[in-house]
Amino acid sequence: MEIRYFKHYSGCLGRDMEFKVYGHRGKPVMFIPCQAGRFYDFENFKMIDTWAKWIESGQVMVFSIDVIDGETYADLKGDPRRRIEQHERWYHYVVDELVPYIRHLAGERNWHDEPIMTFGASMGAMHAANLFFRRPDLFGSVLALSGLYDSEGFFGTYMDDLLYQNTPCRYLAGMQPDHPYIGMYNQRKMVFCVGQGAWEDELKVSTARLKQVLEHRGIHAQIDFWGYDVSHDWDWWFRQCDYYVPQMI
Repeated sequence: MEIRYFKHYSGCLGRDMEFKVYGHRGKPVMFIPCQAGRFYDFENFKMIDTWAKWIESGQVMVFSIDVIDGETYADLKGDPRRRIEQHERWYHYVVDELVPYIRHLAGERNWHDEPIMTFGASMGAMHAANLFFRRPDLFGSVLALSGLYDSEGFFGTYMDDLLYQNTPCRYLAGMQPDHPYIGMYNQRKMVFCVGQGAWEDELKVSTARLKQVLEHRGIHAQIDFWGYDVSHDWDWWFRQCDYYVPQMI
């Protein structure tokens, strides 16, 4: 398997950012790590073993990126406005700086432009969903496993303009029925999955709320609730990838 490491300066964040690329060609997949994770977690937590068959066959190129959750969502004692402003800088790093880089690297190998799929579990699923819903013009599909799509777990009752536009259950519920993004969503592939076992309770409730909001807006997504033995753990996310990824690539 071809593996490449990159470090590049982000003007949005004012620092160097890192990512890895796995694969020699195929559909670009942006992997977003779990809470406060790092770009190397795709390897360290053995997700690479599940994806190896699709990577080595040239069906996908996985771009494993960095997050700054310790300065944003996971900084529970920090000032909420400062935290969400910093998250918004990370969001613009991804869409304004990283996405063009990914499209360039993938285009060099594929000889054409492929829509990017966002993928993550736990907080990575939240980021993957938010990126997809905010920019369906940039992202062609999303696979979100065991995600939270509300803000209360990290910000309590606090809400402002930036947090609103980073909370899918909020801004999708407020979206006008004739918003052009709704038609775009319905041309994309969306999978949201959550277990009903250990450590999934809050995530199950949030996923159910997202399902209700999407249905009310006429947005067609695949939203699955796996069994009561399915816990918030990598072993189950591996199995869910085995089930869903072939449907999405």
